[in-house]
Amino acid sequence: MTEIKLKKGEPVDRALRRLKKRVDREGTLRTVRAHRHYEKPSERRRRKLKIAKFSAMLAARYADQ
Repeated sequence: MTEIKLKKGEPVDRALRRLKKRVDREGTLRTVRAHRHYEKPSERRRRKLKIAKFSAMLAARYADQ
């Protein structure tokens, strides 16, 4: 579980911002959303292949620069 301790005199909104950044970095929300419904292994492979193709396309596009 992600935990943030308030520093002395720190506003709550700043602590919330730190919490959101830490949760995003740890990927907590991503895993929760991924576990909301069952994903078949074939769907998982298809999704990962789509992400890999997109990443390769971006790498190829910016390799020349």
